Amino acid sequence: MPDHARTAFTLRPATAADSATLLRLIVALAEYEKLTHLVEATPAKLEAALFGARPQAEAVIAEVEGGQAVGFALYFHNFSTFLAKPGLYLEDLFVEPAWRGHGIGKALLRHLAALALERGCGRFEWSVLDWNQPSIDFYEAMGADVMPDWRICRVTGDALTRLGSK
Repeated sequence: MPDHARTAFTLRPATAADSATLLRLIVALAEYEKLTHLVEATPAKLEAALFGARPQAEAVIAEVEGGQAVGFALYFHNFSTFLAKPGLYLEDLFVEPAWRGHGIGKALLRHLAALALERGCGRFEWSVLDWNQPSIDFYEAMGADVMPDWRICRVTGDALTRLGSK
C-alpha cells in the first residue's frame, strides 16, 4: 500500500486515450453503488460521447505519482431558465476507496467549482443517493445544500421509446 500522506496527486482533463481508464473507474463507482447491472458503457462509447465530433460531456482525472488514475469527475453543461445562465452538472465523482481522505475528492469539486465560475455558470449541481450518508456529509461539509424538495425524474428504455414516438 502506498504512503498516501506523501503521495502527491494531479488533476488533468481526460483525453480519448483515457476511455478504458474512465470505464474502469465507472465500473468501480457502479460496484460501490451496487449498480453494476446498469453499466452499458464501453471504451468506444465513452470515446465517442466525450471526444467525438460533438462531445456530450467532459471529464477530469485524478492521478497519483506514476500516473496511476485513482479518481475522476464527469460533468456537462445544463441551463437554468430562471437564471438565464448555464450550469455545470456533475454526473459522477469517484475516488478509489484506498485513496479517500487525502483531498482528492475535495480537489475535484473545487476544480469544477472554479471551472463553473470561469465559464459564467450560475449553478454547480449534482445528485447523491439518499442512502450514501458519507457522501452527503462530505458534500455538505464542502458547502453544498442537499435539496430535500426535489426528486429526479427519469424515463429510459421502452418507456422512453413510447414517450418519444407519440
